[in-house]
Amino acid sequence: MSAPAGAVVLRAEGISKAWSTPVLDRVSLDLRGGEVHVLMGSNGAGKSTLAAILGGLVPADAGQMTLGPIPHAPRSRAAAEAAGVVMVLQEMNLFPGMSLAENLFLDRLPSRFGLVDRATLHRRAVVSLERVGLSDLDPRMPLARLGVGKRQLVEIARALDRRCRVLILDEPTAALSARESDLLFDHVRRLVSEGVSVVYVTHRLDELPRIASRVSVLRDGRFVAEHLGGNVAPGRLIEEMSGRASPQGSAAASAPAGDVVLAVAGLERGARVRKVSLVVRSGEVLGLAGLVGAGRTELLRTIFGADPAAAGTVRVGDGRAGLLRSPRQAVAAGIGMLPEDRRHDGLLLGQSMRVNALLLPGQPRARSGWIDRPAERRAAEAIRTGMEVDCTSIEQPVGQLSGGNQQKVVLGRWLAAGCRVLLCDEPTRGVDAAVKGTIHRLLREFVNRGGGVLRASGELAELRAICDRVLVMAAGRIVAEFPRGWSDEAVTAAAFESAMPTSAEKAGHSS
Repeated sequence: MSAPAGAVVLRAEGISKAWSTPVLDRVSLDLRGGEVHVLMGSNGAGKSTLAAILGGLVPADAGQMTLGPIPHAPRSRAAAEAAGVVMVLQEMNLFPGMSLAENLFLDRLPSRFGLVDRATLHRRAVVSLERVGLSDLDPRMPLARLGVGKRQLVEIARALDRRCRVLILDEPTAALSARESDLLFDHVRRLVSEGVSVVYVTHRLDELPRIASRVSVLRDGRFVAEHLGGNVAPGRLIEEMSGRASPQGSAAASAPAGDVVLAVAGLERGARVRKVSLVVRSGEVLGLAGLVGAGRTELLRTIFGADPAAAGTVRVGDGRAGLLRSPRQAVAAGIGMLPEDRRHDGLLLGQSMRVNALLLPGQPRARSGWIDRPAERRAAEAIRTGMEVDCTSIEQPVGQLSGGNQQKVVLGRWLAAGCRVLLCDEPTRGVDAAVKGTIHRLLREFVNRGGGVLRASGELAELRAICDRVLVMAAGRIVAEFPRGWSDEAVTAAAFESAMPTSAEKAGHSS
């Protein structure tokens, strides 16, 4: 049962938590009925840790919580959900080998005569998927066939299907398109109108006017500011989150483009990569725009050899043109990649920052062939210092770091490896404004030293901030190219118009 609007539903007092060093320091929070309480802060400020404590994922070291008049100290996520506190994780808790329906109802599968009632499961899954705009998907298909954005929608659908008093959303739009985000906001408003209270963790300043009832700002594990409503000046929030005034200025200046460092010709992989040709030049950041499902991620993975190509060639610098059959071949050729899902495809979460920073071939070795541990530690410390990675030591497990610091480790690994080309798939997703600026600066410094970057993003503002040219993808093809100074309207129009099936394609689908 939902609480009356304005009544305190969930209260946390004096919450502290440490992972080797303090993450939360005596934080207090109250959540009221029918509100969206937004938590903001830089990477490592403690937002996700606080949300995880409220949702039963990790215990607090000190402090107490109440849910209504009852003490709230869940020992697990399941215990929190049983009490009516449901959390959607930034890093998804799904099973790729299972079907969409099984992921949605894994802990409450309908049964009949002791067996799973597949017909009922299918009907319920159809309703849940429709709720988040995935009505075109078959609930029986394996989750592994979906990209990160649609997997996030499945995770959200799982939460929306449960009756809850408190819904915790940790960076829910990080992997969503603008349309998918709009749909999510509609559902959040509906839940709030029904009396559900929402804790909403985000880095995205543009979302606040659309969703926030209150905004609380965390810095270094403590609350430093609170605002009513979401109409807060972005510069003020950045200053509160970072402790310093927000940087002013325009996008970084371009270096003159030089020789071709990456040439792709006629690359094909099914319907998502269809005869793609492009060149990236030394000193250039080339952007890749397009709607969700246009093929941006698939193109980068195919160039990198992570997915096999059916035809076409890839050439790095003056090297031989051919197909890269594996990431190992791509790395040897001088290509690095920041994947869309860094936690699953770019990091070993249980291993240290040191191990993750030096995963590539060529780590320091002594003459005997054994790993040179002192040299390895010096190399890892150099990456830590150069990338400004906030960790207790190079031996801290990388899974304990914030998303922004994890991305710095992945980027630092490639920059230290001396690659000539970087493929970047949503490199600033889920990171705060300060880390985003650092990543942009490092990429610009990389191309100014003679490298080339191919960067995919669904956010046009991100591409405008750093790219020298932008290619637009639709239905697996490059359909338009724009020089620096392009408008959002022109890029969006190219993406939408080219994504519409032609009359010939319509006839082909109907035959």
